Amino acid sequence: MKVGLFFGSFNPIHMGHLMIARYWLNETELEEIWLIVSPHNPHKPAEALAPVEHRLEMARLSVAGDETLKVSEVELQLSRPSYTIHTLEHLRQCYSSVEWVLLLGADAAAGLPTWKEGHRLLNEWTIWVYPRQGAALENVPDAPLLRKFPEAPRIDLTATQIRTYVSTGKSIRYLVPPSVERYIYEKGLYASSASSS
Repeated sequence: MKVGLFFGSFNPIHMGHLMIARYWLNETELEEIWLIVSPHNPHKPAEALAPVEHRLEMARLSVAGDETLKVSEVELQLSRPSYTIHTLEHLRQCYSSVEWVLLLGADAAAGLPTWKEGHRLLNEWTIWVYPRQGAALENVPDAPLLRKFPEAPRIDLTATQIRTYVSTGKSIRYLVPPSVERYIYEKGLYASSASSS
């Protein structure tokens, strides 16, 4: 079984995340994609994040009823801060029959050499890279198992935009699934001030 791993803060999850996940499922041999909700990305300030239980629930709401998209709490079980290499090793140990594919935007992939044990990620793991605004695929390092998908849709929508819209009273309809929109307003998320990405 071939499974894609889509890591993110998902603060909040939005239609861009879901559209790129659907692209991978429709256009490649991936059978499932697991959304790995990171409790704390070492490259981002922790105070900018909504509590992880809210981010998990929004992710679950967004994929409800879709058997090909699953939300994983694996990083909540591991030591923090969350490092991708540790999560991948844990998953490989727990699910030895699964072929894992790390799905990354070009912005994140360009920084792989600076990640914890980035050389191992680049040399030991299958990585697929999709375009992101302001990040050229040419800046992504070459690696034996790394594949670039220039034809993948580039979704110029960010969680930062959504948080800003919420905090300034603008609509987020059509930017997030309706269930996520309701959840954000019911829980009062992002209302006080626009968090940084």
